[in-house]
Amino acid sequence: MFNFSLFDLEFVYPWWFLALPFPLIIFYFVPAYRTKQSAIKVPFFSQLIEALGEVPSTGASQLSPSWWQRMTLVISWILVITALAKPTILGAPQIRESFGRDVMVLVDLSGSMAERDFSSSTGNNVSRLDAAKEVLADFAKTRQGDRLGLILFGDAAFLQTPFTADQDVWLALLNQTEVAMAGQSTHLGDAMGLAIKVFDQSHQEKGDEDREKVAIVLTDGNDTGSFVEPIEAAKVGKAKGVRIHMIAMGDPQTVGEAALDMATINRVANESGGQAFVALDRESLLGAYQEIGKLEPQLYESSTYRPKQSIHYYLIAIVVVIYLIAFTMATLNRGRRFGQGMEKNNV
Repeated sequence: MFNFSLFDLEFVYPWWFLALPFPLIIFYFVPAYRTKQSAIKVPFFSQLIEALGEVPSTGASQLSPSWWQRMTLVISWILVITALAKPTILGAPQIRESFGRDVMVLVDLSGSMAERDFSSSTGNNVSRLDAAKEVLADFAKTRQGDRLGLILFGDAAFLQTPFTADQDVWLALLNQTEVAMAGQSTHLGDAMGLAIKVFDQSHQEKGDEDREKVAIVLTDGNDTGSFVEPIEAAKVGKAKGVRIHMIAMGDPQTVGEAALDMATINRVANESGGQAFVALDRESLLGAYQEIGKLEPQLYESSTYRPKQSIHYYLIAIVVVIYLIAFTMATLNRGRRFGQGMEKNNV
């Protein structure tokens, strides 16, 4: 039933073993109980004994247990004392993980993210989205202990990945994203509002109200008609304890529909307690995520423990079984002696 060694066994109350010698102390220092027998006192006792040829005995006798009764008492006493010491078995080592932050990454999938003005780690020209995927993969590896989530936005915002500690799943869902799969426009404020809602729902369900909440927004354009203004969403985020870091991809000097609204981006970061970054190329994008990593250091903690299982009730169960067997044996012996006595009387 149990697979353990003596090194896996410990006692919660080991001082109970000090009571083991108590029966010996009582045996040697406390007079034994003697059963009294009725007798007749006569003045001619010596002549009567001599005439009968009997050996006189004391008026009280001491009961003497048989060997199996002694063994039953000794084993039962040892088992009872061991049970009182509450032996426990240490289970296999378990790891208890304490996660630090919830990090929600918001990625812009508008049409401008297809611009091939970034380079990969190998030096090839890639789209802004592909460069973001590559940098985010490196960023995720540094977030041990954090739960990551992913929101994609364009004409609308939707939750691609709920908060998870499984980085492989998160990266797989990130790599499935394509430019314009959420539409051509940039509804930045709606995406931020959705992120705040996801934070609230996740923490209410899991009871992690004290958990730190961080949102990282990656965009290359300005807000184009969100129901919720980005600045208003930032104020709500601050009230809910959500820090929002903004990363603007592209040239801030760009004009037209693809122009970056740096004033809004900076204000959103300031209102929520985060910081704003500008990424003109892969190196600056990587530097932005590295700086965010410094601003939001890991809070991950892990501890190892071994679960304990008490086995004292098994010992008590053994004592009960021993006494049932002993009582049965005593009853059978008494019945056998009674039968033998009846046979002698019949003879």
